[in-house]
Amino acid sequence: MTSELQLPGFRFHPTEDELLNFYLKNMVFGKKIHYDIIGLLNIYHHDPWDLPGLSKVGEREWYFFVPRDRKHGSGGRPNRTTEHGFWKATGSDRKIVSLSDPKRIIGLRKTLVFYEGRAPKGMKTDWVMNEYRLPDSCPLPKDIVLCKIYRKATSLKVLEQRAVEEEMKTIQTSPSPPSSFETISFCGQQEDHQLMAPIVSLPHMILKQEQEVIMVEEFLHEKVVKDEKKGSSMSLQLPSGKTELPELQVPKTNTDWSQDPVWTQLSPWLQNLTQNLTPSCANILNF
Repeated sequence: MTSELQLPGFRFHPTEDELLNFYLKNMVFGKKIHYDIIGLLNIYHHDPWDLPGLSKVGEREWYFFVPRDRKHGSGGRPNRTTEHGFWKATGSDRKIVSLSDPKRIIGLRKTLVFYEGRAPKGMKTDWVMNEYRLPDSCPLPKDIVLCKIYRKATSLKVLEQRAVEEEMKTIQTSPSPPSSFETISFCGQQEDHQLMAPIVSLPHMILKQEQEVIMVEEFLHEKVVKDEKKGSSMSLQLPSGKTELPELQVPKTNTDWSQDPVWTQLSPWLQNLTQNLTPSCANILNF
């Protein structure tokens, strides 16, 4: 039988008339069915999401024969409580009539919805159960019902609402992104650090340049002393007929060095350096 039920294309979609008049009636009166398609199981010992794996057949609908567990004696309400929730009836029972004889009632159908938690409070789920039982007028050797379990189709509106709720939960649990003020402050700190880097190394550069200037002063001083010792014997030879040196011709440009950004940064340092030099070196730098 197991190999036959696993044949490709096999589907089990009985009508309500077939469920009551054939499957449930034969089970209640003890008539053996050749094909064991619906199993006997107390579904209230399991949560609904575990039932598909316990059913013998079914893809979107799962069927079970369920013994009725009376809560308060034979006339009491059945106990439909599970480990993590309970089944709650919606509305009154609906009468099922025969297809061949519409005036004959063949059974009753009760619709129940599963709630997580404990009554009277609980969170409604999309798990639904149709419980079929024979009419109360029918003598019942066995108090058994037939239950069909399925998941209710969720509307697009409900799916969108769930998606919004999940997104809100994700936003609340995730760390908030930095504000625009924090972003600007952070960027400002990086820029300040980049601008401060050359300033921090500036004293070392000034010290090195002062040492170079001192070396230049010493070299020039030695040269001046040597020239004074030689005397005036070394005179500048001018071309014949010329009493003055020709004027140095420098091409004229419109360049304004005071507007150059590099010169603007170095000008205060050069002025300070010039003040600390000897007159001879200062004249050379100013030239």
